[in-house]
Order: sequence, then C-alpha cells, then structure tokens
Amino acid sequence: MSDLDSGKYRQLLVEVKQRIREAQYQSLKAVNKELISLYWDIGGLIFSRQQGETWGKSVVEQLAKDLQAEFPGISGFSVRNIWNMRNLYLTYSQNEKLQPLVAEIGWSHNLLIMQKCKDDLQREFYIRMTRKFGWTKNVLIHQIENQTYEKTLLNQTNFEQTVSEDIRKQAKLAVKDEYTFDFLELADQYSERQLEQAIIAKVEPFLREMGGMFAFIGSQYRLEISNKEYFIDLLLFHRSLKCLVAIDL
Repeated sequence: MSDLDSGKYRQLLVEVKQRIREAQYQSLKAVNKELISLYWDIGGLIFSRQQGETWGKSVVEQLAKDLQAEFPGISGFSVRNIWNMRNLYLTYSQNEKLQPLVAEIGWSHNLLIMQKCKDDLQREFYIRMTRKFGWTKNVLIHQIENQTYEKTLLNQTNFEQTVSEDIRKQAKLAVKDEYTFDFLELADQYSERQLEQAIIAKVEPFLREMGGMFAFIGSQYRLEISNKEYFIDLLLFHRSLKCLVAIDL
C-alpha cells in the first residue's frame, strides 16, 4: 500500500484523469455534431415541404406541439427553435464549404452567428475562431461586438490597396491571422535572410501552416516593372483564389 503514495501512482492518476476528460470532451463533440445534424435535417424537411405545399406558419406551430407531446423529455422543440432549424438550413444550404463546419460549434453559438453576421465570409470567420479557440458564448458576443472580423481584415495584409474588391474579402480570409513556425527551429534573434532560408529548407511544413491551399513559386523572385528591377522575398500561388500572393519578410 505504501507504493500508492509514490510519484508513480500520482502520475498514473494524472494520466487516467486526463484520459477521462478527453473521452468526455470527445463524447460531447459527438453529441453536438449529431444534434446539429438533426436540426439541419428537420430544417431541410420543413423547407422542402413548404415549397410543395400551401402550408404557412401553422405547420411549425403544429409540429412543435406534436413533437413536445411525443418527446416530453427532450428540449429544443419549441416553435422558435424549429424556426431556427429552418433558418440554419436556409443560411448554409447553398454553401457546401460551411455546412460541415456548423456541426463543430454549439447550437447557441450557431444561433448567435446567424443573428449577428451579415454574410458567409463573416460567419465563416467566427465559426472557425470559435472552433479553434473554444470561445464561450459570452466571448463570442464580445468578439463580434468588438468587430474582430473587420479588424482582422484591415490589419493583416495590404490587400485593400492591391487586390480587386470582388475577391478582397476572400483573399484576406485565405491568410490566417496568426502562424506557428516553431518547426523552423530559429534562434531567438534571426535575420530576414535566415528566416527566408529556414522557410525554403522546410517549405512543405511551411505551406501546410499557411493553410494548405498555397503552392510555392519561388524566393527572391525577380520582377521587372517599368524598367525597374524588384525581388519578392517569397512568391506563393493560392489554388482556390487562383492568384499570386507576395510575402515580404
């Protein structure tokens, strides 16, 4: 029994508790994904039926009443929430890119994003940030009210001056707001040239960290404009946007 007081047992306890918490987290994610999938299907069914019938708002009211009677222990089948399910389907049914993402955040987060965001690009930003950083509902509200999306678009690139308006927002969202380049194994102090050489030496992990949609064109890429010579530190090509992206180190 004395062995139970040893550091080895304490380490065992830590590992078991960590594994239990991981299992709980994965279970919650699976339940949430199934719940959002259910709400999506219900919203789609209601919308498709209304297209072919003369049903108005009364069908949702009747459906809510019958579902609450059939499943008295299950919350979420109020008239208002069923309308929210329909709205979820309408909001994302034409956007195959965002459809799988909505199942990766909570229902209350989805409702907030649908209510507060004006377009798919803004919705995508807050969905991805909520998923990445595990924002609570209150944090998400603060981020939206603080106009984090707009500030991110303004601050991270010079696309406002260099990219045409029709693809400007897409281009800004194609570039992440922060990157982790620990794999470059640079010292605390390094020169621009050392950074460039480290990126070229490990170009594959660099492109993955950049988001996976970039192709490497070249370094110190030479351009001649109006009889003047310029060199781009790194030149990339974004496959989805079908445009070149110049990086100044």
